[in-house]
Amino acid sequence: MKKQLWKLLLLAVIFGGIADTAYAQKKKKKAPKKRSSTKRTTKTKTKANIQPTTATIDTVAVVQAPVEVDTLPIKKVLKSLRPDEAVETSELRDRTPLPYEHLRADDAVYRHKIWREIDAREKINLPFRYAMDEDNGNQRFISILLQAIQDSAVTVFNSLDDRFTTPMTVGEVAKAVAGAEVDVPQYNENGEQIGTKKMRNEINLDSIYKFRIKEEVIFDKESSRLFWRILGIAPVKRIITPQGLDIGESELFWVYYPDMRSIFSKYEVYNGKNYGARMSWEELFESRMFYGRIIKTTLDNPYNLNIANYKGFESNPILQLLEGENIKEKVFNYEQDLWSY
Repeated sequence: MKKQLWKLLLLAVIFGGIADTAYAQKKKKKAPKKRSSTKRTTKTKTKANIQPTTATIDTVAVVQAPVEVDTLPIKKVLKSLRPDEAVETSELRDRTPLPYEHLRADDAVYRHKIWREIDAREKINLPFRYAMDEDNGNQRFISILLQAIQDSAVTVFNSLDDRFTTPMTVGEVAKAVAGAEVDVPQYNENGEQIGTKKMRNEINLDSIYKFRIKEEVIFDKESSRLFWRILGIAPVKRIITPQGLDIGESELFWVYYPDMRSIFSKYEVYNGKNYGARMSWEELFESRMFYGRIIKTTLDNPYNLNIANYKGFESNPILQLLEGENIKEKVFNYEQDLWSY
């Protein structure tokens, strides 16, 4: 009997030891879990506090906000859905201008800047007013300029100066060419006014028929040649205020001619005498196939005045024209006097 009691006590002690060991091991395993879970909770809490709140957009306000369209009020020309020509001309429209010959400053022994005014009403300049519509747009010269501006293919500069210092947006060009937007009343079907809408008058392209070009004449001693390099082109328009006050003629904007060469090479010049031998606008300017009277020069002009502002020339356009021809003859004589026959 005593032996059985001792056996039961021994078994109880063994089972108690095993239970304590298992409990201790379980406690040890749970402890790191507790610490790691605490750390994760702290991190997530910290992250939640650091993350910025997401900005909400007031969609109603965005929809109701007026949107200004930065565009020019020019007529849209529809493209032909069938070939409008009997010959293949796609290669002609893909032409690119030849690069300019490099001119070193040390070789330029003669340099002067000259400003000219081209009047498209003169017979030699009538191609500037050719008003036909083709697939690449209207063929007026002013339309080519405005279409390039509309397509953001060229940078436009303000007419504050002719040194290309202040770029203009398309909206600013539209305001300069067509005037500011006006409030046009809107009516319903009963003839009652329901509000106003800001609109801009369509540009009258025939009212812009004068252009001014800025160019530099250079005699290069290396090649013994006289070079004419056009720097900029500006359309000119007579400005009349809404009150009827005639301010006079003024440049609307300036474009840098080297930027326009690749665009001019894709437009053909009207030739009413030989329609099969049409040159591009880039070739016309490089070949000097236009007439422009000289209105300003850096030759013998220390006060940087226009010819119209010379003393005694203000109210005499004939003297202004003759002075421009005199400047052209001086440049011609300089080149000729370098040669001996």
